[in-house]
Amino acid sequence: MTSRHRASERLNSLAPRRRTVVKAAAATAGAALIAAPFPAGAADEVPAFLHGVASGDPLPDGILLWTRVTPVAAAIPGSGLGPDTEVSWTVARDKAFTNIVAKGSVTATAASDHTVKADVRGLAPATTYWFRFSAGGTDSPAARTRTAPAADAAVTGLRFGVVSCANWEAGYFSPYRHLAARGDLDAWLHLGDYIYEYGTGEYGTRDTVVRQHAPTHEILTLADYRVRHGKCKTDADLQALHAVAPVVAIWDDHEFANDAWSGGAENHTEGTEGTWAARQAAAKQAYFEWMPVRPAIAGTTYRRLRFGKLVDLSLLDLRSFRSQQVSVGNGSVDDPDRTLTGRAQLDWLKAGLKSSDTTWRLVGNSVMISPFAIGSLSADLLKPLAKLLGLPQEGLALNTDQWDGYTDDRRELLAHLRSNAIRNTVFLTGDIHMAWANDVPVDAGTYPLSASAATEFVVTSVTSDNLDDLVKVPEGTVSALAAPVIKLANRHVHWVDTDRHGYGVLDITADRAQMDYYVVSDKTKANATSSWARSYRTKSGTQKVERTYDPV
Repeated sequence: MTSRHRASERLNSLAPRRRTVVKAAAATAGAALIAAPFPAGAADEVPAFLHGVASGDPLPDGILLWTRVTPVAAAIPGSGLGPDTEVSWTVARDKAFTNIVAKGSVTATAASDHTVKADVRGLAPATTYWFRFSAGGTDSPAARTRTAPAADAAVTGLRFGVVSCANWEAGYFSPYRHLAARGDLDAWLHLGDYIYEYGTGEYGTRDTVVRQHAPTHEILTLADYRVRHGKCKTDADLQALHAVAPVVAIWDDHEFANDAWSGGAENHTEGTEGTWAARQAAAKQAYFEWMPVRPAIAGTTYRRLRFGKLVDLSLLDLRSFRSQQVSVGNGSVDDPDRTLTGRAQLDWLKAGLKSSDTTWRLVGNSVMISPFAIGSLSADLLKPLAKLLGLPQEGLALNTDQWDGYTDDRRELLAHLRSNAIRNTVFLTGDIHMAWANDVPVDAGTYPLSASAATEFVVTSVTSDNLDDLVKVPEGTVSALAAPVIKLANRHVHWVDTDRHGYGVLDITADRAQMDYYVVSDKTKANATSSWARSYRTKSGTQKVERTYDPV
């Protein structure tokens, strides 16, 4: 814990009580703040917890708790206004908070945009807990979380929600609501693009802004990124999901700017938008303030979590260290001097996969690792042309922002999996706004005669535009035409849905890892319904995907 945290304390017994009360001094100060006069038109009283509560990064003995307090009406996100405010937290075994197991406090300040985190330890493994925050005599909503199993525990099964790409202006976050309603998740994974950086109406949205984000201009400064995160956290469906299970999150590009790399971004102009270093630093600061994420490696999101003997989960940061993207035909994507992961991260990933003693190795991966070629020619016939044009030797790449643009890193990683006989590696991916179920071949050109090193499940977007949105045709039209062509040119692709929005549910046992794909009826409707679309699984030891005809 930081110096602002008071040490968590294990409580052997506490008499039941109706609610946890903040210390008298804090309550007095908070009451004075709440009662202070507000600007004309403001409410007489400000709810203290306007942005919900959340938990994340579960450990066998701990969990990271998060909230933001609004001590006075003027202390809106990004304002830099508002007094220091003591915020207490309480963890209990029950929703009524009669069996309290830990408590403490932290100070919310304008320097951290009045966001607070409590890294609570000393908890029991594989246990459901309830938590809440209190400030100025006001309690936050109660929320549920769960610790990870003990490192040596024989775990029979785990279930994770999987989401990515949630553009506020493109629609409503109903996938979050439907995941929250399940009530059976050990945790949920957000694989990037939790927010978007563009100004109003500048990114997709079928020429229609379903709901306007804030600020309305493209976000560039620390205050801008804080405001955008704050707006996102007001969504009721997102708050509901954060309140029922811990999140495990990584960032992709839109937490910064489109097609970000270590030294810039496609959507950043140094001359008019300041330096990339300043913008990147602002985006990272706001992210770590507003997300229940531990920056395990300073300033990045790459880290590893373990869930008993069943799963370890390696989480990648594919923006902080990557070389600049090359355009198709302009620079070799096979250049060994170019990197997606950076040397240190790739070595860390390889070492972790090799040393893992769990049944399954999951990789939280923000951009697709499976090769993606298109055209009437097979990938192996395209190799000479690809080499001539400086394209991936596996075939013509359409999106060099993916691993296709950094094939030396991919070859090294897949060769490592094969040479060390590392089995049951499953990449979990977002970014591309489509759903995929893929084998990950060592050599796409000769597949399936050659080996598959891993498998990959790609989830579609929560709201961000996919192909039918972009070309403005009815849902399903593009998939009917494109999916057969994609599968013909990519024999490792078992399924692709280019048109729909939704989420995934990953269910893991010792025998198989199964992804159930769900879609929502209409992203522009707040009350959109959800339905199961397809399921694919990889059986232990096979490194291949197969269809299964029922969700878990």
